[in-house]
Parts: sequence; structure tokens; C-alpha cells
Amino acid sequence: MTAPAAVDLSVNVGTLRLANPIIAASGTFGYGVEFAHLVNLNRLGGIVVKGISLEPMAGARAPRLCETPSGMLNAVGCKI
Repeated sequence: MTAPAAVDLSVNVGTLRLANPIIAASGTFGYGVEFAHLVNLNRLGGIVVKGISLEPMAGARAPRLCETPSGMLNAVGCKI
């Protein structure tokens, strides 16, 4: 029996090329090191981190959270 052929899962996000589309979300994955014992971080396409700024940023107006049958959506830091 032969091994399956490698599949190219790479994707482009603008000018950024990722090895695959698996991206850990900000807020649920920390900085990654907290999950390194569970996930090989080198196999991820990327990790989204929280944005920071020298200037104050207004957060989203309430309601910021919306429960759905599939989970939760949030817009805590987005200006709507």
C-alpha cells in the first residue's frame, strides 16, 4: 500500500501566505504557549492575537455578546 500524496492546504490572506487555514482565535487560545502541550503550534496556519494601540479605542456598544445555536459571537473590541 502506498502513502497518500501530500495535499497543499496553503492559503493567501491578502499578501500573507499561510501553510494552512487553521488559525487559533484571539481570546480562546491565549498566546499559544498555554496549549503547546495539547497542540503542535508549528502545525497551525497562524494565531490571532489581541490588537493594541497607543491611542484609546472605544469598545463596541452593548449588546456585545450574542448566543447562537452553534456557539457565541462577540464584538467586545470592535467599534460598531
